[in-house]
Parts: sequence; structure tokens; C-alpha cells
Amino acid sequence: LGLDAGRLVEFEDGFVEFLPMPTKSHQLILLFLCDLLRDWVRPRGAGHVLVAPYRVRLRDVKYREPDIVFAAKGRQLGEQFSEGADFVIEILSESTADRQRDLQMKRTEYAAAGIPEYWIVDPLQKTITVLTLDGQEYRVHGEFKPGEMATSVLLEGFTVDVTACFAAADVE
Repeated sequence: LGLDAGRLVEFEDGFVEFLPMPTKSHQLILLFLCDLLRDWVRPRGAGHVLVAPYRVRLRDVKYREPDIVFAAKGRQLGEQFSEGADFVIEILSESTADRQRDLQMKRTEYAAAGIPEYWIVDPLQKTITVLTLDGQEYRVHGEFKPGEMATSVLLEGFTVDVTACFAAADVE
């Protein structure tokens, strides 16, 4: 399939999904979170932090490109993609369809793939929702708002100041 769409695309169970191009705000939040996570991971030698468009294989022919991927030490990282992940972060876009994909579809897919932790960063609501795998489904560890610290279940001691996270997008 040759496709020159000038946009990001994902192949979803036989269908091509056209993804929104990241905005400046999206990228600034992504960089803020990536820097924080890398600063936590590196001194501990805990694994690797990668960003989209690095692919994560969820099942035989199903891949996603989370905004941020954490692969714990010992997880094999291929040159083209990772077999699963240990922690993923998605930063929501503004459109209803894109938000629905991250809030519902990816939540189900990441749980089915056994990804232990999924963070949903919502710039519109200014919340960070931390989901932790409980059996075959995610349960909400917390929905963190400005003035609070989002905390990880998987990475003990990893926290994000929600106010600072969204302030990172306000840089002129």
C-alpha cells in the first residue's frame, strides 16, 4: 500500500486511521513528560523511554504508536517496534473521534496486550488519569488535577506535577 497522506496513519484491523498532527502544545507536554520520565529511569537503569512514532506491537498484526513508551529493563526492543510495553502515555487531541480512540479503544487494546500502566493526559480537562492493570482491565489509580501530583503504581516514586505539566504548553 503506497500512501502519501502527509499525516500520521495507523493500520487498525484492516482500516487506515488518519491521526491528527501533533500541535505545539502537544509536543511541549510530550517533551516535559518525556524529560521527567527519562530523568527518573536513567539513574536507576530501569529501562528505556521512547516517543512516537516508535511502534508497540499489541498482538500479531496490531500496532500502536503511544506518545511515550517505557520499556522496563529486560524487555526486548526491536529496531522497528517493541513487543508490548510496561507503561504508555497518550496525550489527548481535541477532536471527539481522536479522544474516543484514546479513552476507549486504546484503553481496551492496551489492557488486552497486558500493558501494566496507561496514563491519559487531557489538556482540555487539565487532568492526568493513571490507569493500572487489574486482571484483564484497567482500574483508575487516580485522576489528578492541577495542584496535585500524579503518581505511578508501576514506577515507585515517579510523580508528575499536574500544574507544571500543562504549564509546559504555555511557553511562548
